[in-house]
Amino acid sequence: MVDLKESRNKIDKIDSSIVELFEERMLVANEVAEYKRGSGKAVFDPERENQKLDSLEDLASTAFNKRAVRELFSQIMSISKKYQYDILRNTDSIKGFECVDKLEYDENTRVCYFGSPGSYTQQAMEEFFGTNVIGISNGTFKEVMEKVQSGEADYGVLPIENSSTGGISTNYDIIINYDNNIVGEHVVKIDQCLMALPGTKMDEIKTIYSHEQGLKQCSQFLANYPQIKQIEYASTSDSAKKVSIDQDKTKAAIGSARAAKEYGLEIIKENIQQETNNSTRFIVISNKDIYKKGSNRIALCIEVKHESGSLYKILSHFMFNDLNMLMIESRPITGQNWRYRFFVDIEGNLEDSGVKCALRGIKEEAQHVRILGNF
Repeated sequence: MVDLKESRNKIDKIDSSIVELFEERMLVANEVAEYKRGSGKAVFDPERENQKLDSLEDLASTAFNKRAVRELFSQIMSISKKYQYDILRNTDSIKGFECVDKLEYDENTRVCYFGSPGSYTQQAMEEFFGTNVIGISNGTFKEVMEKVQSGEADYGVLPIENSSTGGISTNYDIIINYDNNIVGEHVVKIDQCLMALPGTKMDEIKTIYSHEQGLKQCSQFLANYPQIKQIEYASTSDSAKKVSIDQDKTKAAIGSARAAKEYGLEIIKENIQQETNNSTRFIVISNKDIYKKGSNRIALCIEVKHESGSLYKILSHFMFNDLNMLMIESRPITGQNWRYRFFVDIEGNLEDSGVKCALRGIKEEAQHVRILGNF
């Protein structure tokens, strides 16, 4: 019978040798980095890396070991690249973004927001900018984006993520098609109300209107009334507006208490969302490449190769640079079946050395990367 203690001692000696060889390899990686610093050569050389992995795989004796060796050396090469990026971090800078002390706005500032007056987005706008700016109501997310990009508006406010239903996919799909940048964010506590014309009783209601998110956030409440038809509408505030205009007691809307007051409706039931702490995160966009001093959240859009481990390699840049990932959302790429882009938020500022190091590595290894903002 094999002596377990003896086998463990052998493994300990082998592991010690592996560590010594690893450190020797990293010293050589340092020499390579110094050469690349002087020559301007890229850290990532995919052709050389694949050739090397193929040759190492051929040295292994079994099918299992061949796969394992390739995986092992892929990890070692990944660590080596991170090390080289760290050495070269001072040779790279974040171009195109300007750091400002504060966002500029006054009583003449035009801010587009999604939905009719009374929307949660209008509330987010006023809580972020105050009530002295010129608020401009817009019926679609796309209109907000277009007006900001064209300069018709100075800023825009859009919902991007809800604490109970997740990311608002439409806005992720839209934001990548415009040159606007995220310059701020604001979180609003969402308390959904069921509202209708004054004097309306619950048993009179046959149809409920709301934005898709409003219906999702209240799905448990709505499940108690299967006989009532649910209709997705442009926004929660537009739903309230419709009920007010139609003057039909068989119709009701889900939205804010503010919307009920705005359109003269009566609240039948309050706080009908299933999550007590239901909140929505709103983003503030601008067509300027700026970020406020002290900003600590960075939004990225990343496209990777459609192959095993490609996303892991990209995300490892955050790990090796001690950057905390706050959110990741995948969205299909139009016209490319089963291909996805990833929206990632990380903690950090564009001036942080670790952020610069991670972004340099991601830019070299991803098929496409775009900084959506630092806020």
